[in-house]
Amino acid sequence: MAKNEQQDVSQPGRRGVGVILHPARPEAVDVAVQFVHEMAANGIECVGLGERIPDLTRRLGDLEIHQATRESLGRVELMVVFGGDGTILRAAESVVPLGVPLLGVNLGHVGFLAELESHDVHKLVDQVADRNYFVEERLTLSVEITSPEGERIWSSFAVNEVSVEKAAREKMLDILVEIDRLPVSRWGCDGMLVSTPTGSTAYAFSLGGPIIWPDVQAFLVIPMAAHALFARPMVLAPDAVVDLTLSENRAHATLWCDGRRTTDIVPGTKMRIKRGSHNLRVARLQEQPFTSRLVKKFELPIDGFRGAGRK
Repeated sequence: MAKNEQQDVSQPGRRGVGVILHPARPEAVDVAVQFVHEMAANGIECVGLGERIPDLTRRLGDLEIHQATRESLGRVELMVVFGGDGTILRAAESVVPLGVPLLGVNLGHVGFLAELESHDVHKLVDQVADRNYFVEERLTLSVEITSPEGERIWSSFAVNEVSVEKAAREKMLDILVEIDRLPVSRWGCDGMLVSTPTGSTAYAFSLGGPIIWPDVQAFLVIPMAAHALFARPMVLAPDAVVDLTLSENRAHATLWCDGRRTTDIVPGTKMRIKRGSHNLRVARLQEQPFTSRLVKKFELPIDGFRGAGRK
């Protein structure tokens, strides 16, 4: 991890922070109003991202907050997300290519990516003003889709996972999986999932995949409901290349990136998935071990075992 060193927003020497709010939760506006006012008191300008910024603007009184452009986003030192992991994934679409760190204020449920709860916003203000935070670097995935005729037709990136899922309930997919250009197996299945360590506590976790600590350089491939004796999750090296080919004589499919960006897949299509060119940068206020975060978020029972609840 490295200390964040980005500065500046719209004026030379002026510090700037971005904010994005959960699309529905009213408390997101309440907490963001407090944060923006206190940032201004510290001489730090905020720019907004997303459809809730007009709601925030109406509550700020004489203090202005402008909708972020790509240029102004590239100059902020941090993007603060008032929401859950879903809102963080929305923000990632805009800031991951720019290298801007994300810091989550949890208003959701589990919130694995969030750093603190909304009632701790005063702590957030002090540490952002003092630049007292660290940045974790986490690998992402890139996906490129090639038509049966060999034409590149779609590409995207993923923070959590890339999933290929059947488009019709009554039909199974037939998918050939190749790793580093060598065939591994063909599966008749409901789909295929490729996950980052960050995504190992999300969709991959629901499919029975292992939890991977976020600083581990690796990713997962998991067949979904495969009709096969061998259908185990596979942990790959970070620079591995995964090719998925949809059989030419079977069902259509849908590809999803983080459950947000999607495209339809026709038989014969090839999907290449590999490490993304831009890391996800996650800001942390303290160096809390992932083990402690895991125990807290999943409410794992540890009390009374060899030390009465050691943490």
